[in-house]
Amino acid sequence: MQLSQVYEIFYSFSMHIIKLSAIDSTNSYLKQLISNQFVENYTVVLTQNQTNGKGQMGSKWESQAGKNLTMSVLIKDSLLSIGEIFSLNCLISIAVLEVLKTKGSLDLSVKWPNDIMSGNYKIGGILIENNIKSDGEIQSVVGIGINVNQTNFTDLPKASSLKNSTGQHFELHNLVVEIVERIKFHTAKLRNGNTAEIWNLYHKHLFKLGVPMPFELPAGKRFMGIIQKVTKEGRLELLLDDDRVLAFGVKEVMMLY
Repeated sequence: MQLSQVYEIFYSFSMHIIKLSAIDSTNSYLKQLISNQFVENYTVVLTQNQTNGKGQMGSKWESQAGKNLTMSVLIKDSLLSIGEIFSLNCLISIAVLEVLKTKGSLDLSVKWPNDIMSGNYKIGGILIENNIKSDGEIQSVVGIGINVNQTNFTDLPKASSLKNSTGQHFELHNLVVEIVERIKFHTAKLRNGNTAEIWNLYHKHLFKLGVPMPFELPAGKRFMGIIQKVTKEGRLELLLDDDRVLAFGVKEVMMLY
């Protein structure tokens, strides 16, 4: 990233925000930054145009330039142990959901592991990349993508946006500030070991919890299952029609909806 591509660096509400005109991936930029220098906790990297955004397990996140929220946040000193990594996924999902709920009468939920849904349409996604340092400190780069003011999703029939859901136009900078402040609020609970509330909120808003749904395995086999819960390791527990309960990792099963 050339310096000329960084068009604004400023503090807002004690928040360090780096704005980029364009970048391949805000997560990649932030990871490179922290590998070369000290970076303040909750530093935000924000771009108008992300050319190679990443999703879960290497999938791509595509977004119209200037219309959506594409950002990454550095979070450190929040996870007490490696076993709490998925608690951070829950925390970020809930923080985003709580902010979006203030923007209108929306039917919002979190589809496992951390897609933000409006009804049956995806409006946001989260990608967390963790780095465990030699002293045991866990640094997390949290990528957040939210479809905000984009209205055309011709090639993405299961995608939508805040504007499509509410009819309103939103200021992206205001959303950034609100989301990061909400993340700070919840990470304080995580540092204090209060994960129960975070997990309860996550399950309260879990997409299709307790509802019979069709699922598909990578090999193409389909079956019916009912979501029971998400385990502390981030695996999805399903009750099958033969009364077995099986747990699946990310990309080991796909919900058909």
